[in-house]
Amino acid sequence: MRLLLASFLLTATLAAQPLIAPTPQRAGDAKGEDLADYNIVNSFETGYRFRVVEGNLGKFRSDVNYGNGIRLLGSHLTVNSKKPGTGKYFDEIVLSTQGLGNDPYQFSSLRVSKAKLYRYDSTWRWMDYFNPALTIASGQHLINTSRQLQDHDLVILPQARFRVLLGYSRNQQDGPAFSTLQFPDGRGDEFTYLLNVRRTRNEYRLGTEFEVLKTKFHVLHGWEYFRDDTRAPLVSPGAGANPNDTATLSQFRRDEPNHGQAPYWRVGLHNEAFKSFTIDARFTNSTGQRRFVSDELALGTGRFSAAQNRQVFVGGNARRPVTTGNLTLSWFPLERLTITNHTALYNTRMEGEATYGEINNAVAGLKLLQFQYLGIRTFANLTDANLKLTNWLGLFSGYHFSERRIGSSQFEDLEAPAKLDRIEQTNRLHSGLLGVRLQPAKQLRFSLDGELGRADRPFYTTSEKDYHAVAARAQWKTKRWSLLSKFQTNYNLNSTSLFVHSARTRVASIDGTWSPRGFVTLEAGYGHTHIETVTGLAYFSLGELVENDRGFYRSRLRQTRFGAQINVAKRADIYLGYHRIQDAARLGVALMDQAFPLTYETPLARFSIQLHKKVRWNLGWQYYKYKEKLLTLQDYNAHTGYTSLSWSF
Repeated sequence: MRLLLASFLLTATLAAQPLIAPTPQRAGDAKGEDLADYNIVNSFETGYRFRVVEGNLGKFRSDVNYGNGIRLLGSHLTVNSKKPGTGKYFDEIVLSTQGLGNDPYQFSSLRVSKAKLYRYDSTWRWMDYFNPALTIASGQHLINTSRQLQDHDLVILPQARFRVLLGYSRNQQDGPAFSTLQFPDGRGDEFTYLLNVRRTRNEYRLGTEFEVLKTKFHVLHGWEYFRDDTRAPLVSPGAGANPNDTATLSQFRRDEPNHGQAPYWRVGLHNEAFKSFTIDARFTNSTGQRRFVSDELALGTGRFSAAQNRQVFVGGNARRPVTTGNLTLSWFPLERLTITNHTALYNTRMEGEATYGEINNAVAGLKLLQFQYLGIRTFANLTDANLKLTNWLGLFSGYHFSERRIGSSQFEDLEAPAKLDRIEQTNRLHSGLLGVRLQPAKQLRFSLDGELGRADRPFYTTSEKDYHAVAARAQWKTKRWSLLSKFQTNYNLNSTSLFVHSARTRVASIDGTWSPRGFVTLEAGYGHTHIETVTGLAYFSLGELVENDRGFYRSRLRQTRFGAQINVAKRADIYLGYHRIQDAARLGVALMDQAFPLTYETPLARFSIQLHKKVRWNLGWQYYKYKEKLLTLQDYNAHTGYTSLSWSF
């Protein structure tokens, strides 16, 4: 599962590759200009982005989302005192920005510091998120929101043995979204309604760092506050998904505020008092609490044109205390031997009360009072050893053990007498690791690692049970050449009382760069990911439970890239590149066999020329082509690019 997740993350990274701006080549002299007691370096790149899209604009926006308009593509400002530590109010200012002026991904960072007095760091990010959800709900679950994230950290007396830490973070999401409602009951129609998404999270931090007897301590107290005030206002929706039935929805309203808070403590220490022994420890405790309400009103007609109404109220509160502790001991008995033991304890509980009420013209009233408890406790101990036998040979081994216990209880008063169900299950995982490191030559390195694991009672069908993983890596690096090859495989078999789950993942890749001349650099890479998963399925069909079916998913993911960086007469820079991702998996003959063959490719080019010692002109173009083999609903072609000026002063 770890290799599978890494594979998908790599694919998502390539598929969402940003446009080739800002231009990496800087304009102007890096030495900057002197002003009074400070040296100032300032540069920025501003220009115009453009796009032309054919096909599914919504899918393009969910992948790339760049549009037309003037942008501040990038900027960088540094102000430093000529003599360190002699500035009157500050010694350093560093300000960087990217994509300001309506880019979907905007960023800025600022640092202001005064030696021995303070250091202030802040970051700000803006992200436009658009997802038409065509593959799961035909666009009826569309979301188009913007998210703003900001972090502020202030360190007072940063070079002293006793430091004060102050911090603040905010995460805010706003925008419209669409969802669906089934009315008046399970045999009714699906209706689309509008949501106004409003979510905010604020965090305040106060702490200190100090050192006593070669032991560094970190103590932090924080307060988190979360608010979800998403609303679906009273509206008059149109016809449902099935225009041939008699079900209608004339009015609908849903309010579902969800507010919570989570104060926490975080304590850490690092000790290097002994030459052959180090200690690292960390402890956190959080006492989260959340209150929620969902109030829904729906009016319309049913299957036989009879008037229908439904009012649902859900409310309650929940508490979630979480405690974690980590202790790492590192021992160096020999110069070439390192032994590390890591012990971790994780304990969380979720408990609270909830009330469910429903009133409609068929049922006078229904009320459910429910108490739920869920507790998860995990203990893990990991021991690893690294031994460097010679300058060219090293060995690695380890033994990992973890025990996770899940307990839950639920109380219902629907029937008399009331019943309290308690369920508990424990899973123990043992795994062993073995690896070797080789360096037969200065330019050549090899590594080979293996892991074998066994779990007795995994909680989920797709959890790791009987698994083994192997990873190999080879690197060759000279002054002009660099080659890196990787291979990973992960097999997992999980047989439970209901299903048999089998997953096989193989990942192989090779990447290289070559600089035949000082003004030319070539790069290329190829990756192949092979995934096969077979899992048992249980579902209802025509009112009957089907238990003996299975789902088979396969993927043959191939990733190819080429690039060339050329410098002409030390004045002009040219970059040419090509990226291609293809899933070449084929569907099987069974109904539950799944594969999603597609092709995604993007050639690109960038040109930058120096017009003046402080001015550069830049031009970039990138083409996107997305094509699915089975369904063409989401296919698109897009030309994107920019032209800009980089100026330093």
